[in-house]
Amino acid sequence: MTKAEKVDFTIKTLREIYPSIPVPLDHKDPYTLLIAVLMSAQSTDVRVNQITPLLFEKADNPYDMVKLSVEEIREIIKPVGLSPMKSKGIHGLSKILIEKYDGVVPQEIELLEEFPAVGHKTASVVVSQAFGIPAFPVDTHIHRLMYRWGFTNGKNVVQTEKDAKRLFPKEIWNDLHLQIIWYGREYSPARGWNLDNDIITKTIGRKTVIDNYYKAKKTRKKIES
Repeated sequence: MTKAEKVDFTIKTLREIYPSIPVPLDHKDPYTLLIAVLMSAQSTDVRVNQITPLLFEKADNPYDMVKLSVEEIREIIKPVGLSPMKSKGIHGLSKILIEKYDGVVPQEIELLEEFPAVGHKTASVVVSQAFGIPAFPVDTHIHRLMYRWGFTNGKNVVQTEKDAKRLFPKEIWNDLHLQIIWYGREYSPARGWNLDNDIITKTIGRKTVIDNYYKAKKTRKKIES
């Protein structure tokens, strides 16, 4: 298969598996999405979705959020981890939103990246999911799969994002990045990976990745027998 055929196969397969795409983080507007994505760093979406209702019950907009102290925010979001940094970030960005943007979340990645605790990935998620602006946020699932599929050299997420944007049509980026995330979780995880269930990697995967998978499988069988 040529690289172009592999890309087409990937897009087609993901569309078949995920014709409608659920958004992983519960939110009701750009502000609550921004806060949820910030909270999801080094945590799980499931955990974040359990905690955000508790936070948003007290403050679901920047004006109410700044009325809470950093300590109060931290106490609520503790279960998602990294709470000292995240609580400062939530309070700080809410203050900036009020002072600079009249409480309205800006739609530009560059402006979002200026907020405390907001990196490129968080900003990309917000513009794509809240505003429908084409972006390709790369998380650990996308980084892993793009390497497994031979679409990037896997050196770092910056390179992976560049390669993804070069290979895939811009008009499908917003759907595709979510489809790859769901596929990575359900069919091509980092641990407990079963290649037989992973139709995309099995069909177009990097040869060294597939060879290493079978080598590791053989070694496990020897140990068990």
